[in-house]
Amino acid sequence: MRNLRSGDPRNGRSLVLIIGLAVPLLICGRGNSQTASAAADPDQRADALIAQMTLDQKFQLVHGNLTLDNLVGPGGAGLWMLGIPSLGIPDLVMADGSTGVGDGVGQATALPSSIASAATWDLAEAYKYGQVIGKELRAYGMNLNLGGNLNLTGREPRDGRTFETKGEDPLLAGEITAAHLRAIQDQYVIAGVKHYALNDQETARTQSNAVIDERSARESDLLAFEIALAESNAQMAMCAYNLVNGTYACQDDHLLNGVLKGDWKFPGFVLSDALATQSSVASALAGLDQEQPGDYMFGGIWTAESLEAGLQNGDMPASRLDNMVHRILRAMFAAGVIDHPTTVGPIDAEGDAAIAQEIEEQGAVLLKNAAGLLPLSPSSGGSIAVIGSHADVGVLSGGGSSRVIPSGGAALTLPPECPSYTPGLGGLACTGASETYDPSSPLAAIEAKASGATVTFADGTDSVAAAKLAAASNVAIVFVSQWESEGMDLPSLNFSGTQDALVGAVAAANPNTIVVMENGGAQAMPWLDNVSAVLEAWYPGQRGAQAIANILFGDVNPSGKLPLTFPMSVADLPRPVIPIPSPPTSTAVFDVDYRIEGFNVGYKWYDAKGIQPLFPFGFGLSYTTFAISNLHVTSGSPASSGFQVSFDVTNTGSRAGAEVAQVYLGLPPVTRDAPRRLVGYTKVLLQPGAAQHVTVSVDANSSAHPLSYWDTATGGWKTANGDYVVYVGNSSRNVSAAGGFRVTHTPERDPLRLPVR
Repeated sequence: MRNLRSGDPRNGRSLVLIIGLAVPLLICGRGNSQTASAAADPDQRADALIAQMTLDQKFQLVHGNLTLDNLVGPGGAGLWMLGIPSLGIPDLVMADGSTGVGDGVGQATALPSSIASAATWDLAEAYKYGQVIGKELRAYGMNLNLGGNLNLTGREPRDGRTFETKGEDPLLAGEITAAHLRAIQDQYVIAGVKHYALNDQETARTQSNAVIDERSARESDLLAFEIALAESNAQMAMCAYNLVNGTYACQDDHLLNGVLKGDWKFPGFVLSDALATQSSVASALAGLDQEQPGDYMFGGIWTAESLEAGLQNGDMPASRLDNMVHRILRAMFAAGVIDHPTTVGPIDAEGDAAIAQEIEEQGAVLLKNAAGLLPLSPSSGGSIAVIGSHADVGVLSGGGSSRVIPSGGAALTLPPECPSYTPGLGGLACTGASETYDPSSPLAAIEAKASGATVTFADGTDSVAAAKLAAASNVAIVFVSQWESEGMDLPSLNFSGTQDALVGAVAAANPNTIVVMENGGAQAMPWLDNVSAVLEAWYPGQRGAQAIANILFGDVNPSGKLPLTFPMSVADLPRPVIPIPSPPTSTAVFDVDYRIEGFNVGYKWYDAKGIQPLFPFGFGLSYTTFAISNLHVTSGSPASSGFQVSFDVTNTGSRAGAEVAQVYLGLPPVTRDAPRRLVGYTKVLLQPGAAQHVTVSVDANSSAHPLSYWDTATGGWKTANGDYVVYVGNSSRNVSAAGGFRVTHTPERDPLRLPVR
């Protein structure tokens, strides 16, 4: 069984894909200290240890350890749970890992942002991304990953953590995250997913109350978590700071016991976000299993004393404490951290940097290429102006707990550009962060490629000087950047400072202006009509400059697709103004109304409202052209079981390249204003003139529930009777109807509700 999970069998490039198919929870014993039968059952092994534990030892496992006298734990970590050596239980050592080894643990490979991984639309690349994180965490002695940010970007694209996420669609985000988690856990590191749930803005995140109905939650944010957990066997879920319908997420019985552990049968443990616990016994009864170490240090309330008092007065049964310990130990056995102890050693800096470059080359998105200006010719001579964003020294990265100290050290560290209207309202103080540039110089990479051209740099602080340089050059490449960080949201979708004006001035001086964007999410582009080309590079990581240069000069044909919609302006968002407390300095709980868009998150909002986006979900250009033809739909028997859609993808251009064919499904009107949804995709690499016949299979019984809607009357997923239309294309707004099928006499499917173990 192990070999079947060592890579991703649904790698996005196979001829026949089963999209959204739930992977069963595989429990593989890895140790040789017990019998084969015991080693194969983490539950039995956990129970055997619990039978030997004292009450104090049980309390020790349910909260982390961090003291003012000892800030650094095993492997350099600041967060850890003390193990019990006499029982063979190792320390549980934690570090963030959304974009690489975070929390300032040490120098590691700065991967491109997670949103760039999602932009590859390639599960094999996503698996490589997770492999780097898992290997390097393990090399630092870590065995628990605090990454896996799965909050959907479509609700609040100004969210300061957009760069850590995987976009706005639950299927794409869930599957990309699952590939990350699977790869991390294959390195014997417990993989975690966060922030459960609806932590979609950073502004006053500990006070914000997400107001949402059950159907909307189940078909959007919760669905992404359901897919990721079902397809990864991840063993940890981190609950969020915010409230959901009036209850803090870390003590929400419905979210934790009802949905996560009940409906989804999640066997792992629930860990609080740092300082997110609001109670001890009440949170434990609601499903929280372990308090993160930061709480214990900074006046955390989940101490052995508080829980013991609950046991003594009968507020908490002893069986619940045993269940908490069981889930933690079970996770350690299932992920292999007990049978495969960590060994601290050097990271594979060169090999992992090569993977980082590959992911950036696959995830960068070409948004505009007027008159075929790109790719540039490396030997055409002439002159190139490189302007802005410290392109002479490095590439920008995101901030917060996921910030990676890059191998070789940062190229440049600057004071942060904090939004003026949110000081103190985030979970972290923005002033405690810093803007970090990874050591990968676009200027040097462009100079290395453009051997026949003169390359000159201007820092962009003087737009007049930059325009003068551009006017004297054959081509102007302007780098613009937008820093994002945990603990803050962006005040707008425009680039900060005077960068938009800089692009406008350069474009007015030189029609051959190329814009390279280093940012974490959607951006407004007031200068779009006046430039010739735009490349979305995201935060490109350790070898981002080399990847960007390879794309600009055609050594790599861009194939990335947007995993989120770029709106025309903030006026088109469900909430044009980010909700904040009133008055802004208040510490009171305030509502963030997600009923406005409901389940229509991201592209579904724009489709339902008839709003034209700047760039639609799934969009991305190439240096070649593709055609999708001969579409044919075959429904299952019965039709409610799913369908297959087959078609030909042909490279009609003169360069080798890859196209992402996307399958969307339109549901019957009875499902009440549900626009078409993504239900499958495949990435096809083709030589010029070549064609490939592709079949995408959609299983109605998968964790993605592609044919179903959440029926509040029955409290379960239901496939409606009526006509379903299948669409195929290369973005959410560029599709053709491939055919359809009719579902009749479909019985209702109630969710399985099992007792909490």
